[in-house]
Amino acid sequence: MHQTADPESLYHTFHALKAERKLRNRDAAAALGVSEAEAIASGVGRDAVRLRAPFDALFVRLPEVGEVMALTRNEAAVHEKTGRFETMSGDAKVGLALGSAIDLRIFYSRWRFGYAVSEPDAEGIKRSLQFYDAQGNAVHKVFARAGTDVDAWARLVSDFTDDNQRAGERVEAAATTAPSDEKPIEAVDVDAFRRDWLAMQDTHDFFPLLRRHGVSRRQALALAPEGHAQRIDPSQLRPLLEQAAADGSSIMCFVGNPGMIQIHTGLVRRIEVMGPWLNVLDPGFNLHLRQDLVAQGWIVRKPTSDGIVTSIELLDADGETIAMFFGERKPGQPEREDWRALVAGVSDAPQPVAA
Repeated sequence: MHQTADPESLYHTFHALKAERKLRNRDAAAALGVSEAEAIASGVGRDAVRLRAPFDALFVRLPEVGEVMALTRNEAAVHEKTGRFETMSGDAKVGLALGSAIDLRIFYSRWRFGYAVSEPDAEGIKRSLQFYDAQGNAVHKVFARAGTDVDAWARLVSDFTDDNQRAGERVEAAATTAPSDEKPIEAVDVDAFRRDWLAMQDTHDFFPLLRRHGVSRRQALALAPEGHAQRIDPSQLRPLLEQAAADGSSIMCFVGNPGMIQIHTGLVRRIEVMGPWLNVLDPGFNLHLRQDLVAQGWIVRKPTSDGIVTSIELLDADGETIAMFFGERKPGQPEREDWRALVAGVSDAPQPVAA
């Protein structure tokens, strides 16, 4: 564990840099060589309140505060959904938030720090709840909106205010870059792996499949049964989204990190490119995707009891998932034909028949 030596100095330097360069918190912290949690915690006692664990107990009370914006990101994608927290479930390790707008898969075991932050902006005070992992990386943020019950928000913060309100935070050192620990392909029983792929009955069987055969997601896609995983140019995501917008096709967009997966289900309408960013800029849903950080794009087809389910999956240079796209569906429903048509527009490969 390490702690920034002088939280007072960091606070002033951090805010001066943000103002001078018009940087977001994450980028300003990176420019100073500290984690975002350390930068935010330097303001404890000023514009930040340290929150106490367990964070699952705090999170299940979010339906009390009304309309908010939920934000989940990784290095290459930012996913923002506006709405209400509705049905909450889970325990200290994992949880679910299910609702008409906000849909989350929560991994509380990866959460270490939490803060309630109040920052001035052009419209007054921007209030947020911000949660970080042990290395100080942002896991999830919740922002107050016009429809937020500010009294309920204040009660929630008060109920979870930690006794320790000293500025500064101790975080674990970031993991150093190490050689790939992927299993050598020669050590994989490829025939058995492919048989197990074709035997899947649910998309959720995919993660146990990877663990059982000791392969990474990137390796799994490269070793998939014929017709079940196809490399595509990642730039083809833009025309797919534009066609989905034109056709009025309802899709699902997943963006996550080790502590959270956030899902949009519905239409996309306004697709714009700004520099390296591919954006969906809709009321209630924003997606910001750094196209230059996408190393691989794949069309992936997984057998289920409802038939083949097709996804577009984007990986970074380390083989980590950036984002995944599906047609809107629920268990028990076959895949939408309009989604299959969209995928066919970026692929000449025939669609496989479920085994």
